[in-house]
Amino acid sequence: MSDHNELIHHLYHDKDYNCAITTLICLGKEFGVEINQQVLDSAICLNGGGRFRGQCGLVEGALMFIGIYATARGMKKKDMMKIAYGFCEGFTARFGSLLCRDLRPGGFQKDDPKHLCEPLTKDTVAYAVE
Repeated sequence: MSDHNELIHHLYHDKDYNCAITTLICLGKEFGVEINQQVLDSAICLNGGGRFRGQCGLVEGALMFIGIYATARGMKKKDMMKIAYGFCEGFTARFGSLLCRDLRPGGFQKDDPKHLCEPLTKDTVAYAVE
């Protein structure tokens, strides 16, 4: 597994990408899959559902990547669904939830620094690679 810590920091602080986009780019790099701009654009609102605090963008980005990677390898949809289910089941067991509002350190405050989830991103990208 590559060390994604510097890339995650760069994508958050230099590019101001959200968690879903950052996850997609990191997984793409890890597995040698180019993520095109249209896919990245589709993940713009996947930061808890446009900050609604719903499903975490770290989860959504990984699930998007599973679909991209598995489709490119000719995997059947039912097999992809099993992988996605297993990912979500394992993610919940390891991190406690799939929801942004539960995973984000300290919830949401007006004075939160940007990219508060950077440490969590490092852990979840490593989990997704596993």
